[in-house]
Amino acid sequence: MITDYSIQAVAINAIPLIFAIAIHEAAHGYAAHKFGDNTAYMLGRVSLNPAKHIDPVGTILIPLALLLTGSPFLVGYAKPVPVNFGRLRNPRIDSIWVALAGPGSNFFQALIWAIFLILLLGFGVNEKFFISMAQAGITWNLGLLVFNLFPLPPLDGGRILSSLLPARQSIALGRLEPWGFFIVLALVFTGIIGNLWMEPLMAFFKWVVYLFTMPLQRLF
Repeated sequence: MITDYSIQAVAINAIPLIFAIAIHEAAHGYAAHKFGDNTAYMLGRVSLNPAKHIDPVGTILIPLALLLTGSPFLVGYAKPVPVNFGRLRNPRIDSIWVALAGPGSNFFQALIWAIFLILLLGFGVNEKFFISMAQAGITWNLGLLVFNLFPLPPLDGGRILSSLLPARQSIALGRLEPWGFFIVLALVFTGIIGNLWMEPLMAFFKWVVYLFTMPLQRLF
């Protein structure tokens, strides 16, 4: 949990978080564009400009509420990138790749931050600001990765599950979408998602990042 509200602490967390959100959403739009849907591309949403992806409720109010109530996890969402799944060349399969693009970008960013951290420590750079920012970058990106993989629409995991289920079950799951995030938010506030989903999966992905960076770690 964040307890330090100094300008430096805000910068340490805000910089990697802004990149994490902007690249996550841009990745969805880029994948959709590659698979045949230009909706997000034409609307300028394939962009690293954070202003194009900020949602007042999901990006600001919900994380603030979680922070003020002492939640151990800060989660939220950005303005969803518009995707016309009917325009995808193979809607059922391509929609899985479009949904995976966002969490995949967060894993890649966590890996980049981990490499940055290893290089800092390996070359003896003891600047606390950069070390803390690299650590925050890993944590934020793995948090967004795991949270967005929760299998309930409108989260990415819900869209992936919907594409994998038979048509009847997929339609039934899709009916939950208008209420999906409120259900997830309730599970966050009660600690269920934190204990049963976020903690174990974040530990798993931290281990995966460790495996990927092990050769570089051994160089130092």
